[in-house]
Amino acid sequence: MPAEMSPRERVRTAMRREVPDRVPKEAGFTPAIQELFRERTGSENPAEYFGMERRTVGFRAWEESRDFTPWYPEGVPEGTVFNDYGSGRVPSDFYHFTSRIYPLERATTIEELEEYPWPDYTPEHRHEHLEDAVAELHAEEWFVAGGVGHIWEMAWQLTRMEKLMEDMTLNPEFAAYIFDRICEDRAFQARRYAEAGADMIACGDDIGMQDRLMMSPKMWREWLKPRWRKVIKAAKDANPDCLAWYHSDGDIREVIPDLIEIGFDILNPIQPECMDPAALKRQYGDQIAFWGCIGTQTTMPFGTPEDVRESVRWTIEHVGAGGGLLVAPTHVLEPDVPWESIVAMFEAVDEYGAY
Repeated sequence: MPAEMSPRERVRTAMRREVPDRVPKEAGFTPAIQELFRERTGSENPAEYFGMERRTVGFRAWEESRDFTPWYPEGVPEGTVFNDYGSGRVPSDFYHFTSRIYPLERATTIEELEEYPWPDYTPEHRHEHLEDAVAELHAEEWFVAGGVGHIWEMAWQLTRMEKLMEDMTLNPEFAAYIFDRICEDRAFQARRYAEAGADMIACGDDIGMQDRLMMSPKMWREWLKPRWRKVIKAAKDANPDCLAWYHSDGDIREVIPDLIEIGFDILNPIQPECMDPAALKRQYGDQIAFWGCIGTQTTMPFGTPEDVRESVRWTIEHVGAGGGLLVAPTHVLEPDVPWESIVAMFEAVDEYGAY
């Protein structure tokens, strides 16, 4: 049995497909579940309470103000919140869910893209704190990730997904400008996290539907594979020990070999409703680690606590053998997940996860 490890050592060992002392774990909470957590525990910190091993650092907000309203000629609904790129999220009256508005939905020319108020991640005030932030967390032995974000998702959040897909075929220079601009940002972020000593860059794109990719593998390989390769290279050139984590919901089996080829070390979240985690472990377990595997479409909201415990036990047995597993729900825990099932998941990892 391996000796007791620090949280950082445990995750790094597991994600390098080696055997840690026990299986690491985590979960993300929606606001409703966070409030439920406070009510049940009196705590404000789920990661500390449940013994999750990861902590996250990020870029600071850009100090320069920008006005995106000219790009929404029909107006902006009250309460809209803009991300760095000016894509707006409009609040609803149903929990934390929102709808989107798209600033480049009507744009068609490169000239319009050149005029657009793109974000800038390079000013020092946005990232000069990263070295100290990572060092502080490492001093407490946490595994530290830097949030890089998306390329595909950010692009369609600017234009609307249908329009972007049309542009990729009918107006490729326009689509390439958007992808390249976002890719440069992602590569700069990845490099800075790696330089600062982060253990992992967290990035990815939702490219999977329930039973297939959103686009053909050929289109993904043409448009997104080379850009993600550039992002990973930026991180690995700065720090070869920095792990690269790729997230996509859905069935993405057709491009898993490509993700491995371009340097991703970790695949998340491995929805068991869409892909067989045990089959992926058998096929790719010597090349990539797995982070997730506990279904949030089925087991977490609709199973009993005993169902949750059995799912964790099965996952550790079939995916965690020989290392290479961090157990987590396959998405943030939504408001319909019972408290007893959340507790059961964490308790089951502790019970079944010792090597």
